[in-house]
Amino acid sequence: MTSPGSPAGSPAAVSPAAPAANPIAASDPDTAPQGLFRDSGLAGLAAAAEVGVQGASAVAWLIPISGLVLVLFLVVHLAGVSLALLDPTGFEQVAEVLHRQPWLPPLELALAAALLLHPLLALLRSASNRQARGAVAGPQRSRRDGGLEAAAALAGRWAPWSGALLLVFLVVHLAQLRLHRPAAGAELEALLAALASPFSLGLYGLAGAAVGLHLLQGYESAHRSLGWLEPGNRERIRWAGRALALLLGAAFSVLPIALVLRASLAAGMP
Repeated sequence: MTSPGSPAGSPAAVSPAAPAANPIAASDPDTAPQGLFRDSGLAGLAAAAEVGVQGASAVAWLIPISGLVLVLFLVVHLAGVSLALLDPTGFEQVAEVLHRQPWLPPLELALAAALLLHPLLALLRSASNRQARGAVAGPQRSRRDGGLEAAAALAGRWAPWSGALLLVFLVVHLAQLRLHRPAAGAELEALLAALASPFSLGLYGLAGAAVGLHLLQGYESAHRSLGWLEPGNRERIRWAGRALALLLGAAFSVLPIALVLRASLAAGMP
C-alpha cells in the first residue's frame, strides 16, 4: 500500500523528525562540530578577539605597575635630593658613590622606559575606552562629592595635562643634569646653576604640583586596577594615597626654592 502523496512503490514509513539544532553548540568552539569555525571564517575572529583581550589585560596591569615603580623612585629620589638641603657635603659623597655603581646605567634605562611606557599606555587605554564608549552627551559627572573626593575626581580629569607637564619636565631635567653628568663633587653646583633660571625654577615647582595631582587620583586607581582595593582596606589605601600625594607634591614644589634660598643665604654670609 502506498500513502497518498508518496511516489508509487515507496514505503509509507514516516521518517523521524530531525533534532533541532543546538544554537549553543553551534556557537561554542568546544562543542561545535569540527570545521564549523574554520569553514565559516570565525576561527580567525575568535583568535583575534582572544589576543585583544590578552593585550588589554596586559595594558591594565602594566599601567598601575609602572606607576607604582615610579612612585617608589620618587620617594627614594626625594630622600636623596633632600640631603642636598640638610647636608650638602654628604649629598656630594652619596652622589659620587652612586655614580660609580655599575648597575646605575641599566637602572636609569629601566626608569626611563617606565616613564615613557606609563603615559603611552595610559593614552592608548583612554583612546580605546573613548572609542568603545562613543560620544557622551553632556559633561561627565563624578560620583565623588565634596572635599578631597571632588579634588581627586578633578585630578583624574587633569591627569593627561599633569602627565604631559611631567614629561616636559623630564626632558628638561635630563638635559640639564644627566645628558652631561656633573663631575664628582659638582652635582649640587650643577643643580643650582639649573635652578638659577626663573623658567627652570618655575618648571620644577609646577612639576612638583603635577606629581601631587597625579598621585591624588592615581595611587588609589592603581590599587583598584591591580585588584588590591577591597571594602576592608579602601579607606586606608585612599588616605595613604592622599598623604603621599601631599608629601611628594609639596616637597618637590618647595625643595627647589629652598635650595636656591639656602645658596643665596650662604653666598651672603661673610
